[in-house]
Amino acid sequence: QVQLVESGGGLVQAGGSLRLSCAVSGGTFSTYIVGWFRQAPGKEREFVASINWTGDREYYADSVKGRFTISRDNVKNTVYVQMNSLKPDDTAVYRCAAGNVWSDASRSAREYDYWGQGTQVTISS
Repeated sequence: QVQLVESGGGLVQAGGSLRLSCAVSGGTFSTYIVGWFRQAPGKEREFVASINWTGDREYYADSVKGRFTISRDNVKNTVYVQMNSLKPDDTAVYRCAAGNVWSDASRSAREYDYWGQGTQVTISS
């Protein structure tokens, strides 16, 4: 059974940084693509970033491009997202998800089979 556990959320001021981690257990980590999604209160879930099996392909939402960086460590079975220059609009619950197919559709939540519970990120102005 594949399990994903997020960590690293918290409360920071605008302009600050956070690094989220997604630890994956079960299955073979190097065969999973991993994506991050977020959902703010009263808003739809939105794609943040995703990374392929080897870590050499990435996608980012336009809203985070240039500020967030996704990476993975296939030894530690963990995917990270470094979030810099944070804005109040980044406030949301962030969830990571794992799937098996890397394509142009890897920005879509439908492509992911396993999900973590999420970690809260709150940015104060």
